[in-house]
Amino acid sequence: MCGIYGGIALRTNTQLDVSLLNRMGRVTAHRGPDDEGVFVTDHVAIGMRRLSIIDLSGGHQPLFNENKRIAAVCNGEIYNFQTLREQLINQGHRFSTHSDSEVVIHLYEQYGEAFLHHLNGMYALALWDADKKVMIIARDRLGIKPVYYYLDDNVLLFSTEAKALFQFRGLTPKLDTIATGLYLQLGYVPAPHSIFEGIKKLPVASYIKATQGSFTINEYWRPDYNQRTYSVSQWKSAIREQLEASVASQMVSDVPIGAFLSGGIDSSLVVGLMAKHTSQPVKTYAIGFDMNGPAQIYNELPYARQVSDLFGTEHHEIIVKPDIVHLLPKLLWHMDEPVADTAFITTFLVSEFARKDVTVILSGVGGDELFGGYRRYQGEYYNQYYQKIPSWARKNVIQPLARLLPSDRHSKWLNYSRLAKSFLLTAELPFEKRYQSYIEIADEQLRNQLLADMIDWDANNIVSDAFHNCADIPALHKLFEVDRVTQLPDDLLMLTDKMTMATSLECRVPLLDHELVELACSMPPELKIKGGELKYVLKACLSDLLPRDILYRKKRGFGAPMGAWIKKELLPLLQTLLSPDVINARGIFNAAVVQSLIKEHLDQRHDHTDILIGLLNFEVWSRLMLDQTRPEALENELKQLIQ
Repeated sequence: MCGIYGGIALRTNTQLDVSLLNRMGRVTAHRGPDDEGVFVTDHVAIGMRRLSIIDLSGGHQPLFNENKRIAAVCNGEIYNFQTLREQLINQGHRFSTHSDSEVVIHLYEQYGEAFLHHLNGMYALALWDADKKVMIIARDRLGIKPVYYYLDDNVLLFSTEAKALFQFRGLTPKLDTIATGLYLQLGYVPAPHSIFEGIKKLPVASYIKATQGSFTINEYWRPDYNQRTYSVSQWKSAIREQLEASVASQMVSDVPIGAFLSGGIDSSLVVGLMAKHTSQPVKTYAIGFDMNGPAQIYNELPYARQVSDLFGTEHHEIIVKPDIVHLLPKLLWHMDEPVADTAFITTFLVSEFARKDVTVILSGVGGDELFGGYRRYQGEYYNQYYQKIPSWARKNVIQPLARLLPSDRHSKWLNYSRLAKSFLLTAELPFEKRYQSYIEIADEQLRNQLLADMIDWDANNIVSDAFHNCADIPALHKLFEVDRVTQLPDDLLMLTDKMTMATSLECRVPLLDHELVELACSMPPELKIKGGELKYVLKACLSDLLPRDILYRKKRGFGAPMGAWIKKELLPLLQTLLSPDVINARGIFNAAVVQSLIKEHLDQRHDHTDILIGLLNFEVWSRLMLDQTRPEALENELKQLIQ
């Protein structure tokens, strides 16, 4: 695990040297505190910061082939490296280290650009072929590891983190207008966009091929949704077998390893299967909040303890009352881009806690997307019954009543009211529009009211484009395919990577092993959600591993209770950072609309948690990145503002 960075000069008057790599390395030092390395030749420069996981003493990067004509840096882990290494040695290749990353070099020698098809792992990598004078920059199949890049007539630069790119002379952070609109829509910025003007994110399962005369982006993988003809019992066996293989393969490490444990299905199955593949107690880590009232909705510690007791883990709990004014500047600096998902706070806190004991952690991220675990995936199931109600009753009775329902996700009954309201007010929309309404933090009307600059949403709707690109597959698979190229890599996996690496902790996600993904995508969709029951087949294949009260308990999110906090503890911060004077000075959003959102949220007329947190985080991010305020200085500034 590390941070990688570098570039290729496209014209002779552009200089890429060791000093640039050193500056980029210092910015990303948290990703790799154990080692650093650089390689500079002709018009190419690549570098890395290393967190040592495999071959602690011999895995220094950049890595080279036998004649030193191919150089590579790799961020991540190649889980099938032992099998690949043996195959490559039999084909005549000579290895100089025991690092998993060295297989990248020899696979490229053997197979050329097709080498990516042989890798099973999470990775962002860059490879320079001196003989062909070509650079390859690749991102793994599911986008577990990020890649940012900058391209103009003079240079192509790349980095695991966007902030490192601004170490290149003359490149400064500027706001991208289209990306700002996408952020208001989704609460994150989807690839290929980034929030920075001129900076792009490499899409999932893609690689850049660059020379001094050409630049292309090529997709090398996507799931096959053709269904296999298995019986239900065969599906249970196949899924369980692949789950076991995925977890076991990702437990290989030369440093201490543990697991996040919330007590939900996904983290519990990972811990349970880890326990089967080790003779030592699994180290598990859980987080709770030291607050009463609404915050207790997020307290999953009793469930985590139950799973820990079941598998005899070495369990560790942290109960926190976060200092948000302290955390937000630091964490949004690490995030690179603003995000409205409060899980980035929780992920950082539990990562910081776990890093005291372990260097590698396993997480259940991805299980909800892969096996149908989100409530929004149930929309089609319930909509078929709703449509049986006479249209006059839906239009004249149900819809008007739904508009009157209160909304607040931090109260049990008001949260049910919020979900019902959301479903009923979107039930008449077409399938694609209905799903978009579930995942948006602001609808098109509100976005147009908020933004000072108008945006052509039809021409800049990444989610709509994703739907159009998978029009010929079943509805439930279509939802996964859309999430696979949007929310999963650019929200959940992005914040997981950035927050764990902020603490120099490597996080692995065995439920997104691409072979498991391919298997789940070939499953009939009715086995994922059956009779309205989420994760039907996954639960069935785990019945001997996990108790019913874990398998069938109500789902809770892995976020922080920010919606409750901004009504009370964080209200002064919200009102200060989103005041009319601040909004008008920034010149991006409509101050009157922002004030209306705050009032409606406080009055519980509408649940504006996501958009208000999104706007709050955007202002903090703007002060960090656009105004170039250091996190420590901004923390002091915010403390003074709300005193």
